[in-house]
This record gives sequence, C-alpha cells and structure tokens, in this order.
Amino acid sequence: MAEENSQPEVIIEEEVVEVIEVVEEPVVTKEPQQSNPTKQAKPGKPRDLLSKKSKRYRKSVEKLGKNLDSPQTLASAIKLLKSLDQPKFDSTVELHIRLGVDVKHADQIVRGTVALPHGTGKAVKIYALVESGDIESAMKAGAIEAEEEKIIEQLEKGQLEFDILVATPAKMPLLGKYARVLGPRGLMPSPKAGTVTQNPIDTIGELLKGRVEYKTDSYGIIHIPVGKISFEDQSLTDNAHAVISAVKSAKPSSSKGKYLISAYLTSTMSPSLELDTTTL
Repeated sequence: MAEENSQPEVIIEEEVVEVIEVVEEPVVTKEPQQSNPTKQAKPGKPRDLLSKKSKRYRKSVEKLGKNLDSPQTLASAIKLLKSLDQPKFDSTVELHIRLGVDVKHADQIVRGTVALPHGTGKAVKIYALVESGDIESAMKAGAIEAEEEKIIEQLEKGQLEFDILVATPAKMPLLGKYARVLGPRGLMPSPKAGTVTQNPIDTIGELLKGRVEYKTDSYGIIHIPVGKISFEDQSLTDNAHAVISAVKSAKPSSSKGKYLISAYLTSTMSPSLELDTTTL
C-alpha cells in the first residue's frame, strides 16, 4: 500500500511544475511590450491647435485676449467681432445654441422657423412646385423657377441650382424619387420647415424677407445665421433676439432641467465668443 501511495505524489509534483512553467511564459512575453519606447513617445508630441489656423484667425485670438475666457453680452460680442480684421467678403454672423435636450428622443428634437426682422443678408434662390394657375404668381413673388417640367428636368440631371424648394402637398409625390438627392442636402420640402404649404405664394415672400429654419443637430446644438458683419449692431441684435425667443418658445415639454445651456456668437473665419445666457 505504501508503494501505491508514493506514485501519485510524484505525478502531482510534475503537474505542478508544468503548470508553473505555462504561467510564467506569458509574463515574460508581456514585459517587452510594456516597455515599447515607440508607444511612450506619442504623448510627448505638441498639440498646438492654433498653429493649424490661418494667420488672420491667430491675430483675432490675440486681439480678443481675455475676452475669449469670459461670457459676453450680445451687444459686446457683436462689437468685438466687428473690431476684428475682416475678410474681403461680407462674412456671415452665426449663433450657436446648445440646449438641454436629449435628441435621441424624437419629442426632444427642437425644430422650427423664425422670421429675422432684418433678413439674413443673403440672396436666396427659390424654386416652387405649384399648381399651374399659380406659376405666374409664384414668379412674381420671387421664385426663380416655378414651371414643373423645368424643375423635374433639372432634378433628373442632378442640377440643384436653388437654395430652397417650396411645394404644395399635391406636388410632393413628384419628389419621392429624388428624396435621396434632395434629403442629404436639406433641400427636400418639409411641413416642419414650412416649405410644404397650401399657401406657396405667401411662403415665398416670407422666405425672401428672412425666414430661416433651425434644428438641433445630433449634439443638441442649433446653428443659425443672424445676418452679415456689415449689418448695423442693432440689426444683428434684433435678429439674434428673434432666434433666441423662438428657440425658447419651442422648448419641449419633456425637457427637464436647464434648457439654454450655452450660446456662442461667431463670424466666418473668426473665433467664437461665449455669450452670457443670463442676459439673453
């Protein structure tokens, strides 16, 4: 019996040795990977984002100085933007508003239209798909094209030579086959945008006077133009207040907590200035 008991002890010791050897092997192979000098060198690279910006942009940052670090009133932000060196073209002034909404829920997507008191300063090209009896009226209202055959012909060729397409509900079936072309470019008429309407003539007039659409993006931010840098200060102020008022009125009932999280004012090729939301 003593001889039978001695054999298992030897076998157990051999198995323990083998297990230890297997465990030790990966430990040895991991050590060189952890001390790889190539991977450790990456964090040391400079990350100066300003170096990638234009010379005018860097100059603007330098001129604005500490004003970039503190929220501004709308009036002061407009004056600061106007004090910067401007490009040769009339740059667009934009308002960017971050809202306390969860756009993953459809009922918290903020979308609507607002009429800017002083317009956008941009010439808008409008096409209109209307009833045959309204073609002449649509052209007189300001549409640059209202003949159905010509519009469809251009869509067939992929020629999207317009900024806004207005259509009556009866004409919408004609656009179904072009949804993949119009949709991604934001050109598909929509009831929510006010471009599918029973009153296309009035809609054309409103759009030309400065009615613009706003909608939260995937981050809950609204980006909307409020005029040109050449506008009078008061005109930019009036337009911005019209946008803010419309956005506040569009607050979803399901949105809880703070609604107006932050707001920034910027112009083409310039830094953004944070606005003091308590003054808006």
